[in-house]
Amino acid sequence: MIKKSIAIAIASFSVLGLSACDVDKTKEGNVNLPKYEVEKKQAGDVTLPKYDVKTPDVNVKSEEKTVTVPTVKTEEKTVEVPKVEVTPAKEK
Repeated sequence: MIKKSIAIAIASFSVLGLSACDVDKTKEGNVNLPKYEVEKKQAGDVTLPKYDVKTPDVNVKSEEKTVTVPTVKTEEKTVEVPKVEVTPAKEK
């Protein structure tokens, strides 16, 4: 439970940290993609094979059984957790 909470907190602060970035474009970009030509060489014909499949019969039932199962107890403790403070780039 605590590990899950810590993981969620770290993920949340990571997203917050990324949203607090200040990005400035410093150079224009240019992309020239190559041109391709495609030519059909021959006509195609597709015939899919046929299969006769016999599947097994599956019967699912339930019955009552007595089994030993563990029980879980919880208690409240004070633990140290991480605290992250983010200063956005614009406020530096």
